[in-house]
Amino acid sequence: MKKRTISLLAAFVLMLALLAGCGDQGGSSGSSSQGEGSSATEKVTINVGGLKGPTGIGMVQLMDQDEQGATANDYNFTLMGDPQDMVGLISNGDLDVAAVPTNLAANLYKKTSGNVQMVAINALGNLSILERGDSIQSVEDLRGKTIYATGQGSNPEYVLDYILQANGIDPETDVNIVYLTEHSELATMMAAGEADIAMLPEPFVTTVLNKSEDVRVAVNLNDAWNQAAGDSGSQMALGCLIVRKDFLENNQEAFATFLQEYAESTNWVVEHVSDAAQLVGKYEIMDAAVAEKAIPNCNIVCLTGEEMKQAAEGFFQVLFQANPQSIGGGMPEEGLYYLGN
Repeated sequence: MKKRTISLLAAFVLMLALLAGCGDQGGSSGSSSQGEGSSATEKVTINVGGLKGPTGIGMVQLMDQDEQGATANDYNFTLMGDPQDMVGLISNGDLDVAAVPTNLAANLYKKTSGNVQMVAINALGNLSILERGDSIQSVEDLRGKTIYATGQGSNPEYVLDYILQANGIDPETDVNIVYLTEHSELATMMAAGEADIAMLPEPFVTTVLNKSEDVRVAVNLNDAWNQAAGDSGSQMALGCLIVRKDFLENNQEAFATFLQEYAESTNWVVEHVSDAAQLVGKYEIMDAAVAEKAIPNCNIVCLTGEEMKQAAEGFFQVLFQANPQSIGGGMPEEGLYYLGN
């Protein structure tokens, strides 16, 4: 009887252990894509938005690795042509992370009552002054000239005005700036010889240079910005990476992993231009042949923490002075910047 009692007791203990194990498994399988209650080995699904241009190029290796199942998280990527198409998707929670223009990040911070944070600068200046000829050697040489440009009422106009003013040139009286609506229209005009001086971004700069041997880059506006800014730390921070704050708070570990993988992707793109260009073409961000020549001039980076904040604040100050509404009506609050834990 004694031996039988011990055997029954052992069986009862074993049954309890098995039931406890099943209960743990049920709890982990019920976790959501928000990452709450997930096990150590479970991947979190993160919805990522990008633009078909320089701000989206840095993530192509991450896109490729995700396709191969080689990433720490599961990523759903959405690529768009117009930054404004992302506004609703971010505001309603369809996107968790997005690569957007920096001024859009500031506006979304206001629009969502602080539910958007900037986590990285991912693209610096990619604007250039093109010339048919060789009379323009510096910003000063633009005085008295007609400059065709795009982006009136947005970042390109504010950047050009800032650089001209920093060099003692009044944009209203010392030059004649003719604004067109589309980058592609101006690129066609420049390549066809219908304009002699033009301000364009990548990849349109590369497209024009490929089509016309008579056109050259006369002034790299990123270099001109840095000269004007001096040692202030301000940079032409055109593109950035943002995250929804509510998503971040519920998925800090998964997001930290994403940011590491994203940074590795941007570094890989810069160091492996030819291979990166093939992926840029694969994901239809831009033509692969154009991308191979354009990537080195797109200034793809991944600046985080205080370096990101310093670069962005100086850029926002220029936009605020030009047009406060371009960044939501006022300088962004400290809460915009995610500086890590």
